[in-house]
Amino acid sequence: MAKFIMSIDQGTTGTTVVILDQGGSLVAKVNNEYQQIFPKPGWVEHNPEEIWKSVEKSVKGAMSKAKISAQEIAGIGITNQRETVLLWDRKTHRPVYNAIVWQCRRTQDFCESLKKSGKHKMIRRKTGLVTDPYFSGSKIRWVLKNVDGVSARAKKGELALGNIDTFLLWRLTGGAAHKTDVSNASRTMLMNIFTGDWDQDLLKLFEVPVSLLPSIEDSSGIFGETKGLGFLPDGIPVAGIAGDQQAALFGQTCFKAGEAKCTFGTGSFLLLNTGAKPTLSKHQMLTTVAWRLPGEKMNYALEGGAFICGAAVQWLRDGLGLISSSNEVESLAATVTSSEGVEFVPALTGLGAPYWWPGARGAISGLTRGSTKAHIARATLEAMALQNCDVLSAMQQDMGKKLKSLKVDGGATANNLLMQIQSDYLNIKVLRPALIETTAIGAAYLAGLGVGFWSSTAELQKIWKVDHEFSPAMAPKARGERLAHWHEAVQKVK
Repeated sequence: MAKFIMSIDQGTTGTTVVILDQGGSLVAKVNNEYQQIFPKPGWVEHNPEEIWKSVEKSVKGAMSKAKISAQEIAGIGITNQRETVLLWDRKTHRPVYNAIVWQCRRTQDFCESLKKSGKHKMIRRKTGLVTDPYFSGSKIRWVLKNVDGVSARAKKGELALGNIDTFLLWRLTGGAAHKTDVSNASRTMLMNIFTGDWDQDLLKLFEVPVSLLPSIEDSSGIFGETKGLGFLPDGIPVAGIAGDQQAALFGQTCFKAGEAKCTFGTGSFLLLNTGAKPTLSKHQMLTTVAWRLPGEKMNYALEGGAFICGAAVQWLRDGLGLISSSNEVESLAATVTSSEGVEFVPALTGLGAPYWWPGARGAISGLTRGSTKAHIARATLEAMALQNCDVLSAMQQDMGKKLKSLKVDGGATANNLLMQIQSDYLNIKVLRPALIETTAIGAAYLAGLGVGFWSSTAELQKIWKVDHEFSPAMAPKARGERLAHWHEAVQKVK
């Protein structure tokens, strides 16, 4: 009897596989990291075969840890680093080039040319996105233009294209399913978010043959079944797919318009559910598809994100050697009560919303002879929170109302100091759930609904539990001064 749901969370630095029981409890969780590839400054790639190996290893590890048989798995959900894209051979299933990661800035010049020609207005109108190297469209064009033989093979129909969700689905089903869901498709810059279809004007602009593209499906339902795998038997349905941030919104049970979540991962991503009607931002937020359930209309969200969040702590660890492990940053930062004027703007791969300055670069300022690594650690945590303040402020202006609370998830939310700083700077309650891996959980929920493991979103709301509530404890004057100092520092990196 099928008693569990498996979720594959394919992230930027590694793959996490979780297994949930029907009560929503975490039965097992296993993560495996893989190599980051930086061919040139500002370029970021992943080896798709290493990604696949990390998936296989994590699936095996989770099964072993849970001590269950594959026959007990009712369905599989997939969530993924969204804009990261690749092409592969339809017969051999092997990639023709590394996956180009969402962080990669190699197409900056092309995106700037689209802005100068005025094409960005059409892109914004059809996709809800700003014209930036972040999204998949310009990355696909780059591969087609720059990798020998790829364009010709694409025209012959020999190749398939997709974001990581599509690649994993293809591999899991032995090439039987070439599909994506509406949330991932909305991040390619090739889908019209009003129709839910690939857009001919956009395909022409980015010179992408429609024959390369997967079909666009609901986020919940049977996408295909496992086939030809050595680590899972044939016949397990893959029944839920969503991009990582939309999956986290679903996993936080933000099912109503006006509910919001922030995921603290490699970057930080804040999504606000706007319901069945897309809200086109006047403050450089993204309008994106959140999900579409069978028989229902598309559900939309406003989104703003910082490219560097948890990655800033990794940089303190790996780049500067200030800490030996990421979890040390909290205790180090807590040894001082403030950053003493030290400001870290972590624009290590440009600045995202609401600025969209791809050429911006990181800066640490305000250093004195009295500055220590503790002040830099504190400034790092404060920067992670301050970036989100800029995003939420813009969203609230678009919505015309203030949020009462913000649900948070991701590994960095275990940092109590960071969560309190976030509540203080936002001046709203911050709610941390009992299970912080809500990206994976959201994909599990979608898959569970897809196979009838759970009956409704109402049932899922009963499963979701709060672990800790952080309330603001900062004086308004101090908050205003802190935000003003941050904005001064941000302007200097433009």
